[in-house]
Amino acid sequence: MIKVAPNSREITFDRQELIVSKTDLRGKLTYANRVFMRVSNFSEADLLGKDHSIIRHPDMPRGVFYGLWKALKSGQEFFGFVKNITSDGHYYWVFANITPDVVNGEKVGFFSVRRTAPKGALQVIEDIYRQMRDKEKGFPPAQAPEASWNWMVQNVLETRNQSYEQFVIELYQEHSQGGAR
Repeated sequence: MIKVAPNSREITFDRQELIVSKTDLRGKLTYANRVFMRVSNFSEADLLGKDHSIIRHPDMPRGVFYGLWKALKSGQEFFGFVKNITSDGHYYWVFANITPDVVNGEKVGFFSVRRTAPKGALQVIEDIYRQMRDKEKGFPPAQAPEASWNWMVQNVLETRNQSYEQFVIELYQEHSQGGAR
């Protein structure tokens, strides 16, 4: 996998644009739309057949991906805020929806649609993600993702009496223009 040194330049894309990708069951990219390629600055050849994690920014707590895979493995869709890295080290935030890709009743992979993430929502989520990363430092690597996910569930979600999905969708709607999706 390509390792890119992150920098502090943010890349943005239009609110009307959608980043779309498909993966196989193991998370290897099988499709990337032009918006994905333009925003991430990866060519189709750089993306197809590679792990979707090629765009994973090191600021992302591993616990979020623990929750993502937990939802997907149970057949549920996943919603969440994700910070990604471009081929040249820049970053971009998305609000992601990932669903199982089912063909003829058989799960063949995953389909992801990402939108721009509202700045107000990111002010909330970045602090939570920072705390999750801090929690992960106190655990062995194999236990860190589950530990930080459980910390977030207990200290953020349970106090709000919400699931992660409810929490992030509410954040997205609250901070999108006019509360609209």
